[in-house]
Amino acid sequence: MPYDDESLLPISALQHWLFCRRQCGLIHLEQIWRENRLTVEGQHFHKKVHDARAERQGSSWIVRGLLLRSAELGLIGKADVVEFEPVGEKDADRLTRGLLFQSISDEPDAWRVTPVEYKRGRPKQGDADRVQLCAQALCLEEMLGAAIPAGVLYYGRTRRRKDVPLDEELRTKTIAAARELRAMIESGATPPAEAGEKCKSCSLVDECLPKATGGRSAAAFLQRELDRHLANGPGLPPARE
Repeated sequence: MPYDDESLLPISALQHWLFCRRQCGLIHLEQIWRENRLTVEGQHFHKKVHDARAERQGSSWIVRGLLLRSAELGLIGKADVVEFEPVGEKDADRLTRGLLFQSISDEPDAWRVTPVEYKRGRPKQGDADRVQLCAQALCLEEMLGAAIPAGVLYYGRTRRRKDVPLDEELRTKTIAAARELRAMIESGATPPAEAGEKCKSCSLVDECLPKATGGRSAAAFLQRELDRHLANGPGLPPARE
């Protein structure tokens, strides 16, 4: 059943979910957010991408900051870059036709659509980046009636493009992640902490307290500590002799 606009979840939450389920809960359930060097650098990197306008490169279009939406997956977001390349008649049946640039005369009927996601660092372990890119492609397919066989990840540290085939395995993993994310949001329960190497780069490690909270909600843990303190009353000054 398609989701309405009010229930759409951010595509970026998929990456939070795959990086750390507890971090995802802290951000999207408990509304906790803190900046660190990595988050600031990432925001600055994406701002530079989104500030540029759409442009023509030869016969292709480069569109930046394109809004994305999927009623089927219940996702909403923004693409860093989407490239539209005209294709020949032999490829038209598997790509978008007649749904794009309809108001512009002398444009081709069919386009190859390629989402490009920018990352500030280097390629890393795990599927978080690939799943986020795939989710963007699934939104575009729904929006444009397009078939998108591949996307691109661009990493700022290496300054290289990495082609990502959007195969059935990755699509299945992306759809599953979207469903798991929604289940967590609807449950209202922040997942338990799992301390590990990822905690070193997490801006929420002080709020999460992965070793101290024993897997409890950070907000609930702090509230219980406050209640305990108030119940014990103010400390008394030492008695005078």
